[in-house]
Formats: sequence, structure tokens, C-alpha cells
Amino acid sequence: MATEVKVPVLPESVSDATIAAWHKKVGDAVKRDENLLALETDKVALEVPSPVDGVLSEIRFEAAATATRAQVIAAMGDGA
Repeated sequence: MATEVKVPVLPESVSDATIAAWHKKVGDAVKRDENLLALETDKVALEVPSPVDGVLSEIRFEAAATATRAQVIAAMGDGA
């Protein structure tokens, strides 16, 4: 079963974030809490960790793309 990776809660006055870089690529095995990507806003830079152990199965936004708060940006699949 796939697990969605979403843009985390951003500061109140910030509605979107730019994907600065992906640290993993599709097909990579990832441990829970391992950093998947870096996000940047005009106020903060943050790392987004994996919510589960698994394999990065889908990236919906490439580096330099903008995503809004709580938008699904990737999916994690089961297994390694």
C-alpha cells in the first residue's frame, strides 16, 4: 500500500514552498525519518523526512517546482 508524502505544515503566512532538492530518487529504499527532500520558502528552509520505511515509488514535483501546503509531493511503497 502506498503512503503519501505531503508538504508539511508551513508557517501561518506561508502558503507554498519550492522544492530545493531531492535527496532520494524513485526506487531508492528509505528508512522512516530519513530525509527525502529539502523545501524552501521565503521564511524558512526545512527537510522533509520519510513517514515510513519503504521505497520511494513516485515523485510528483521535481526540484525547483512549487507545491502548496498539504499537497502530495511523493509516494512511498512497501518493501525494499
